[in-house]
Amino acid sequence: MSAAGFLISLGQCLATMNLYAEGHPARERALDNSYERLVRLLEGQERFDVSFVGAETVVGDRALTDLGAWDWAPRLAGVGVERIEIDAGVTSDEYARFVDDIWRRLNGRPETSAEARQMVASSIRFGPLLVREVGGGSGPVAGAGALSMLAGFASSLSLQDEAATVDWIHGEVSTSERLPMGEVEAVVRSLSVAMQMEHRMLLPLLDLKRFDQYTTTHACNVSVLAMGLAERLGLGREEVRSFGVAGLLHDLGKIRIPKEVLTKPGKLSDEERAIIQAHPVEGARIVLSRERGLGVAAVVAYEHHVCIDGGGYPSFRFTRSCHYASRIVHVCDIYDALCTNRPYRDAWEPEKALTYLESRAGTEVDTDITRVFCEMVRASIPARVPMTDEPVTV
Repeated sequence: MSAAGFLISLGQCLATMNLYAEGHPARERALDNSYERLVRLLEGQERFDVSFVGAETVVGDRALTDLGAWDWAPRLAGVGVERIEIDAGVTSDEYARFVDDIWRRLNGRPETSAEARQMVASSIRFGPLLVREVGGGSGPVAGAGALSMLAGFASSLSLQDEAATVDWIHGEVSTSERLPMGEVEAVVRSLSVAMQMEHRMLLPLLDLKRFDQYTTTHACNVSVLAMGLAERLGLGREEVRSFGVAGLLHDLGKIRIPKEVLTKPGKLSDEERAIIQAHPVEGARIVLSRERGLGVAAVVAYEHHVCIDGGGYPSFRFTRSCHYASRIVHVCDIYDALCTNRPYRDAWEPEKALTYLESRAGTEVDTDITRVFCEMVRASIPARVPMTDEPVTV
């Protein structure tokens, strides 16, 4: 039994409850059918968990691609049901009470009794998405009160796992002809989930402990910022995801740069600077040579250091404007670079970095994009997640 089949049956059950009164045979049949599908789904596993992020349905850490336009995902998220966990061994009574509670929420009716909710909680848990500290702590990543914690809810998110996966991706690209897009998409989905906690713009930016972690952590940070900015600019879900992938891969060309050049604390020589400035061309070449359907990511890799006034690098033979995604990633790239400790300077405070961006609007960066970005960051919950001192490896 597939997860999509069970979720479709859940939606059908809720729709049937809207049409028929309690006790009607059609209502009972829909509930029995959904429970039977759930039991078959749980065969051989300890728990089924599903999260609803925007219009997307994520089972475990994978987005469902065979569910189609299942409009129950945004409807459930809209009433605070962003994640559901169901343990193996759930009884039909527990499931019936769970479905009834969900239906009541969707219809704005009073919740079931405390006794009934307790019965549901024994095998079924549902509520808002949560995030716990990296390293196994029990507190939220953001400051007190930034994220609501639902007692007994076992959702967890480790941004360090995502950083480790990016490190592995870079290694795969360096040693093979493969760009593992399954892992790229999985990282972007995880970052998207982290970004949308509590329906507020959370910036779960990774704070590196060692300078040689920079390329890895920076890729994750720019991906999060690019998706947040794209959403704030009113772009659709597919564009947001595409820009997230582009942000994650924008510096892929740096895998060709010797580590001693990337982490050099002093002034770069002309030869070293030329090596650094070749990474946009190299990154675009890598993306185009390894994966089809990544035109936006390749363009962003090539253009993300080109300024609005034509400055930056690489230089164009003929004057032209950059892709909208490139202009978005450019702003995010500068902000995260300024707010990160580098071998040659300390990290800037966020407000100083924002002021710098505003001073460069219209020359180095796009004016409208910069304005919206600064509004977004100032209205957000900046939460930098410290990396450990251990090397980022898998």
